[in-house]
Amino acid sequence: MTKYILNTTSVSPLLKTKPKQIIVLCHGYGGDGKNISTLAISWKRFLPEAIFFSPDAPEVCAVNPNGYQWFDLTSENEEIILEKSLKAEEKLNTFLDQVLDDLQLSPSNLALVGFSQGCMMSIQVGLKKKEKINSLIGYSGKIINKKNLSNNINSKPKIFLMHGDNDTIVSPVHLLEAKEYLTRHGMKIKTKIFKDCDHQIPVEGSSLGLEFLKKNFS
Repeated sequence: MTKYILNTTSVSPLLKTKPKQIIVLCHGYGGDGKNISTLAISWKRFLPEAIFFSPDAPEVCAVNPNGYQWFDLTSENEEIILEKSLKAEEKLNTFLDQVLDDLQLSPSNLALVGFSQGCMMSIQVGLKKKEKINSLIGYSGKIINKKNLSNNINSKPKIFLMHGDNDTIVSPVHLLEAKEYLTRHGMKIKTKIFKDCDHQIPVEGSSLGLEFLKKNFS
């Protein structure tokens, strides 16, 4: 097996056969792959031919040394933050290419799922893929770099964005902004805002994400 550019937790298909689908789970700021891999544990029996990867982001988190960050958020200079986010995109994209090559599957068999900062990464990387991925699910995130994305959209996968209405970390307003932006760029977006929910993936969000993947992979 390839030595991947990012350290990763993986959950093998329930059926002990060659995987037919790849689901990559991208954690949030200060989290890690093991943390978000709980989704894989919940979903795997319903997606028995899928292999799950939950990579650790490339940097140790600046405010939580026990976790990781896709890019640093402590700078007050937005240009520096966006520059670092582009470098993180390159690493995540390389990781996806390595996994696809290793398993000899096409992007049409790949789904990206991201939470918070991982959602930001998934949107940027997923839409820049020259060959369309199967699905993209984003929880509690936003579009981090609209100008850069506008100049580099190469494909339009099926997208489902979800957010809690009481999220004080990443405002749910960003979901509405993302829906408007992506719709304007010719994409059909499914969205859900959860009542009385803060910055987390609620049980209903996990269930809806699973159903979205099952439908798209069928």
